[in-house]
Amino acid sequence: MDKPTQRFNGPPGQEDMPYLLTPGPLTTSRGVKAAMLADWGSRDVEFRRVVAEIRKGLLGLAGCDESYECVIMQGSGTFAIEAALGAFCPKDDAKTLVVANGAYGDRAAAILARLGRPVSKIDKGDSAAPSAEDVAQALDADPAISHVWIIHCETTSGIVNPITAVAREVKRRGKTYMVDAMSSFGALPLDMGDGIDVMVSSSNKCIEGVPGFSYVLVKRDMLLASKGMSHSVVLDLYEQWKGLEANGQFRFTPPTHALVAFHQAMAEHAEEGGVAARGRRYAGNARILIKGMRDMGFTTLLSDNEAGPIIQTFLTPRDPNFDFEQFYEDLRRRGFAIYPGKLTKRPSFRIGTIGKVDERVMQAVLAAIREVLAGMKVTDLRPLEA
Repeated sequence: MDKPTQRFNGPPGQEDMPYLLTPGPLTTSRGVKAAMLADWGSRDVEFRRVVAEIRKGLLGLAGCDESYECVIMQGSGTFAIEAALGAFCPKDDAKTLVVANGAYGDRAAAILARLGRPVSKIDKGDSAAPSAEDVAQALDADPAISHVWIIHCETTSGIVNPITAVAREVKRRGKTYMVDAMSSFGALPLDMGDGIDVMVSSSNKCIEGVPGFSYVLVKRDMLLASKGMSHSVVLDLYEQWKGLEANGQFRFTPPTHALVAFHQAMAEHAEEGGVAARGRRYAGNARILIKGMRDMGFTTLLSDNEAGPIIQTFLTPRDPNFDFEQFYEDLRRRGFAIYPGKLTKRPSFRIGTIGKVDERVMQAVLAAIREVLAGMKVTDLRPLEA
């Protein structure tokens, strides 16, 4: 079958653009796409108002009180991660504990190592959640640790980490707590008042904007104390914040279209019902996808109480006829783009359940997968051994 069975809302001539069933970029609404049809001047008062409303809205969405600030940074989520690590993590007299259970925790530790910042790591592999007790033991064993960095939803596997329970142990010991909420913010509950000092996320995840910028929510006193700490000119959060506060403008050319699209995405997020409603839709997507895949014979990497509603990881079938590249391309021709696995221990692939997709799309991708497997003559869906 050469033509997709599903078509999304691409522009004329591109109606067959696939649904992006990935952890981002993801499928966006017509309204978000339409917001990018106009050009905006970075110094225009209307654009500066959009930026101000985004900053205020993000603080409200995260439950921030007046002691927090929002700093927007050009670039993908990793730009803001490196900016935050470079601004707030100690250089000499203390160290940062990275709680890792996948590629993104490993990346944070690698950034700190590259910056020459003292770092230690809890390594839970690629499919196990850290416990609050793991973190407490690490902090008690090494008094030099002053900062803790953790991922909320580790999209290597889709596992959701217990950030609130960890926060209690971190704050009980008077440490600084930093959360990478890249793939969770906007769909999973997160309240900065629970003890989170720093939170990082980006535009192209659960709020359903497009790629182009990321943001850091941080205690104002930490931001002020970070003056001169950054290793970088362009990633200096203090200087970025100072510019935004002074005149509402970015120090360097802002991603105007991405910001205006995100402004529209935030309005649609609120109209849907906010975090709770967005999370319910994603959870419904996940339930349908997981049940359908298991009914076919696929095995999920995670148990139901470990997997979040963001992205689902399925173990590669052992059938010799299964080839992921062919599977991927055949699904894409039918209108669905999925994601390869990033796991190092078990062969796998991932299907995202976030973005402007719903139950109808999940049922359609399941039908497409059945069709592709039949065409590939794949019948043994038991997992390939590592």
